[in-house]
Amino acid sequence: MGLHPAERVREYRAAGYWNDDMIDALLRERVAVHGDIPAIVDPLNRDALMDGPVRTLTWPELDEQVSRLAQVLLDEGITAGDVVGIQLPNTVEIAVAFLAIVRIGAIVAPFPVQYRAYELTHLSRVAQVKLFITAGRIGRRQAAAEIAGLREQIPSLRTVAAFGLSGASGVSGVSGVSGASATEGVVGLDERVAAAGGLRGLDRYLASWSPDPNDCVTICWTSGTESTPKGVQRTHYDWMAMCTSTVEGPDLTADDVLLNPFPMVNMAGINGMFLPWLKVGGLLVQHHPFDLATFLRQISQYRATYTVAPPALLTTLLHNEALLATADISSLRLLGSGSTPLAPSLLQGWHDKYGIEILNFYGSNEGIALLGTPKDIPDPAVRALYFPRYGARSWSFSMARTTLARIVDPQTEKEITAAGVPGELRIKGPGVFPGYLPASGVPDPFDDDGYLKTGDILEIAGDELQYLHYVDRSKDMVVRGGMKISAAELETFVSNHPKVADVAVVAYPDEILGERACAVVVPRPGETVSLAEIVEYLRGLGIATFKLPERLELRDELPRNPLGKILKRELREELRHSG
Repeated sequence: MGLHPAERVREYRAAGYWNDDMIDALLRERVAVHGDIPAIVDPLNRDALMDGPVRTLTWPELDEQVSRLAQVLLDEGITAGDVVGIQLPNTVEIAVAFLAIVRIGAIVAPFPVQYRAYELTHLSRVAQVKLFITAGRIGRRQAAAEIAGLREQIPSLRTVAAFGLSGASGVSGVSGVSGASATEGVVGLDERVAAAGGLRGLDRYLASWSPDPNDCVTICWTSGTESTPKGVQRTHYDWMAMCTSTVEGPDLTADDVLLNPFPMVNMAGINGMFLPWLKVGGLLVQHHPFDLATFLRQISQYRATYTVAPPALLTTLLHNEALLATADISSLRLLGSGSTPLAPSLLQGWHDKYGIEILNFYGSNEGIALLGTPKDIPDPAVRALYFPRYGARSWSFSMARTTLARIVDPQTEKEITAAGVPGELRIKGPGVFPGYLPASGVPDPFDDDGYLKTGDILEIAGDELQYLHYVDRSKDMVVRGGMKISAAELETFVSNHPKVADVAVVAYPDEILGERACAVVVPRPGETVSLAEIVEYLRGLGIATFKLPERLELRDELPRNPLGKILKRELREELRHSG
């Protein structure tokens, strides 16, 4: 059943914002147009991530692997509308799995590799995951065995399948760094994909099934102020609308080499790199987890022309000429950045020293909204501070012509049209998601006029009111290397520690990851508590490792306003200045 209402579909199709483009058709078009040239390559450090050889696949080889895995999924009872979970690092396999699931009309539910039993169990139940694809090991973790051990807690889960298993029949040991461990009942995908032959079953299935661009194609997970991540539903319609601008912004063509450092689990990895690559072709170089030495080596070795990175990393590289001199970055023509405000000196520095422009991105899993390009804002220092205000003038990319954006006073619900008055950014357009997974149990994020309430505070700026300026994020999150940590969720966990009386989780700056999480704790009377104790306690709950606090500050009390609300801005300022 389609996710967007029929009225919206009619409106956007009539306007030309939506059409029949779908993700699987993009792959087939690339195969037809580009033929036998390299399409995707594994990370250079693949052996540290999962078992199996480092591979480079051409477009036809990728297409064949996708069809073979699609046939395996059909053989396991997966059909259109079923939800398939994926937990894999950025390798060739995650692209094959994503595309195979989409090919048969099933729904991709990708999970960050850092998610553990707590998140995997709860969110798989919410999404009704029917089959789960993972690896025998992910790093040192025996992923297939762990997920197989959760089967009884996830009633919908029928099958766990894994790449990187050894032995016959696909039910055997996991090849790990410290020896094999039993994985009873786990389907070995390497053997099954290799054995998938004539694909007649897949051909018959595809001939009898008619995909709809309004079908749900992915369920991604986003953290906000709620206690658990929310399921963000996406259709072909809105994915295709968004990736048009992430192609237009950096002017991508089939000659580009895209270095993808963001996990293919949310907006940054999927819409920032994966879908643009399918849209235009070129070579996709996978990278995971972020490792600066490997990242620079990949730029040099594969002659990357475009990549994205957090502002803190770009700042570090800009000011560490000795480190940057170890790599040949002459192939880079453009960089993308965002998630936190950019410093004018950063964009100006890359422009002046290396002649490389930086795109300024703002968005979320619910809908990418704003994009500053060199064509629209040539001055790098201005581009760091401001985004185009859609409707104020003609901008160069499609999203500016199809997306409505306004600033609203969240108290009065009145639109703000004057400069310098902060308000909530609200957006409406073909790239906005249709809604959260109903089982997520969260309020409707749209206002009465159908605009998405982003929760972020911006203001109108510019001598012609042509810009939007980011002021603050009202959503209480820590953005660690592109991964969002819900402060409220982490505070809930930490507050249950027997030695903790009160806690506030806030971000503190980090040169590489942008931000890390600090727990500011008031111990119970007569107690003291260490970071190691809190981390050990949280690990025992089975939460994702990237959510673990990396700094602890002890206080006698937390700063609060007259209404009792914790003044987190004060805490963030203290941490910023204390180093």
